[in-house]
Amino acid sequence: MEQIKKDIVVVGGGPGGLAAAVTAAREGASVLLVERNGYLGGQLGSGLPFLAFWDKKRRQVIGGFAQEFVDRLQEAGASYGHAYCPHHLSTTLIHPFYSRILCFEMVKEAGVELLMHCELSGVKRSGNRIESIIVTGKGQPIEIKADIFIDGTGDGDLAAMGGAECEKGNEQNVMQPPTLMFNLGGVDFDRFCDFIVEHPEELPYDVLQNIEEGYNAEFLRTNKSFIFLGMHHLLEELRKKGECPVDRETVIFIRQPIPGEVAINTIRLLNFDGSDIRDLSKGEMEAHLQIPKLIKMFKEHVPGFENAHLSSINASIGVRESRRVKGIKMLAHEDAIAGKKPEDTIALCSYFIDIHNGAGQGTYRVSIEEPFGIPYGCLVSKDLENLMMAGRDISVDNITFGATRIMNVCMAAGQAAGDAAAMAVAGSYKPAEVDTKKLREKLLAQKAILDI
Repeated sequence: MEQIKKDIVVVGGGPGGLAAAVTAAREGASVLLVERNGYLGGQLGSGLPFLAFWDKKRRQVIGGFAQEFVDRLQEAGASYGHAYCPHHLSTTLIHPFYSRILCFEMVKEAGVELLMHCELSGVKRSGNRIESIIVTGKGQPIEIKADIFIDGTGDGDLAAMGGAECEKGNEQNVMQPPTLMFNLGGVDFDRFCDFIVEHPEELPYDVLQNIEEGYNAEFLRTNKSFIFLGMHHLLEELRKKGECPVDRETVIFIRQPIPGEVAINTIRLLNFDGSDIRDLSKGEMEAHLQIPKLIKMFKEHVPGFENAHLSSINASIGVRESRRVKGIKMLAHEDAIAGKKPEDTIALCSYFIDIHNGAGQGTYRVSIEEPFGIPYGCLVSKDLENLMMAGRDISVDNITFGATRIMNVCMAAGQAAGDAAAMAVAGSYKPAEVDTKKLREKLLAQKAILDI
C-alpha cells in the first residue's frame, strides 16, 4: 500500500476544508487535501449564495479568507459583492462554476497537495490519537499519516470512523432535509416582478416573522442579488389540487450572476440522514425525479417562467444536517441568541437560526440581534487529541447549528482551524494547547473579524 506523510491532512474540500487547507499551507505546513469529488468547494458550486456577511445593523461580521474569496470572484466578474437583504441580512451571489476554478487556483498557489476522487475508507488510531487514515480511489488504497487531521467532510465522517463522539439531529433524531440544487435559464425577471406587484400576498410576510420591511416587488426588480422566498398561497392552492410536488410551505429561488438564470432551492426530502449511504442513494434518485415536476409547476403557474429551461443540476445532493462532532467546548443556543463573544472567539456569526423541518412542512427561525462568537474549543475534538473540525460539523448544539451551517461561517471556522493546526505542528503541541490569544492575533492579521 502506498504511504504518504504530511504535517496536516484535511479530509473534505468544501468551504471549511478548503479554507483550512489553504490557510495551513500558507503558514508553512505541508498539507494534503483529500476530496471525494472531482471538484473543490462543495456547495460553493451549487448556485447557493453566501448569506449574512453583514449583521442586522449592516455591519460586516465575516472577513479573512471568506472575504478574500469574494474579492477574487469580483475581480473575475463572478460576483457582485455583498448586497443588503431584508430577510437574509446580506446576500453575496457567486458564479457556481467559476467558484470551482477559484478553489483550484487557491490550493495551487498555497502549495496544497491534492488527492481527488478518493473516499475515506479507514481510520487507524492508537489510544486517543489518529495514527493514519486509509483513502481509496479507483480501487487504489493509500495510507496517509499526519500530525493533525482536520475533518472537513461536513458529515463528520472522519470523526465518526475514528470513534469520536458525535450528535445528529434534534431530540427526536430528526435532521434538516437536504436539497438538490438545479438551475433554470430563460427567466423573465420583470414579468415575475409584475406578478408580485399584482399578488403581494405571495410575499412571505404571513408565514415568516423575521423579515424587515421593504421585501417587495421593487426590491426584487432593482436588486440583481436577490433571493426570492414565498408563494405560500400558490403552493397551498396547488397542494389542494394534488399538483404541488414538494412538502414545504415556500419556494426559494436565487438569482444568479448569469443572465436570465436562477438556482432553485425547493426540493425537499423528509426523514433523511445524510450520513447514511442508503438515504443518500435513495435521495439522489428522488431529488432528481422531483425536478421535472417542479419545472412544470414553475412554467405553468409562475409568470416569468413560461420559457424557463433546465440549464444545470448540482453534482450532488446538498445535505443541510448530519453529524456534529463534540468538541472540548460546545456552543449552546442560549449563548448564541444572547450574542456572547467569549475570549477565545475565532469567528463571528450573525445569521438567524434557520431550521427546516425534516419531517414535514415548516421552518423554525429565531433572529440573532447581535453577532455571536464561535469559541476555538468548538473546532477541537474532545476524544481525539489530533483531530479538528472545519465546517458545519463543528461542536454546536442542534439549534445553534441552524445559524452556523452557512458557507461563509464554515470558511471562517476553517481558516481558524488551519491556522491553529499550523501553529500546533510548528510548536509540536496538541490542538487543545494552542494559545488562543496568539491564534486570534494571527487571524486579525489575516483580516478576520472577531469583534464588533
